[in-house]
Amino acid sequence: MDEPKGAARKGVVTALPRTTSRFPADGAHPSADPTPERPGIRIYAPPVYRHHYDGARWSKRHAGIPTAAYACPCGHTNKARGADAVAALVTEYAAHKHFCTGAPALPERRNAA
Repeated sequence: MDEPKGAARKGVVTALPRTTSRFPADGAHPSADPTPERPGIRIYAPPVYRHHYDGARWSKRHAGIPTAAYACPCGHTNKARGADAVAALVTEYAAHKHFCTGAPALPERRNAA
């Protein structure tokens, strides 16, 4: 009948991990726009209800506007808002990723005459 001291007081709190992979340690929110330090692409595209059996025909709620943003380690960033602009941004990101070396672009230097 010997229980560990304070076992009932700790309960579930001791069973849960203190850190989770859901929230990164650096404090960055998962939906935050990418930066050259955290490169990648973020796309938010809410569902579009088009089938009459999905139950959305009774909803008065309008779908949100799609948005996207990307950043490359070379420093190139871009954002888009709207379905056509997001589709174009995804194509642009794929093309940029294909040809980019990942090295930061050197600023142009002007030599004194």
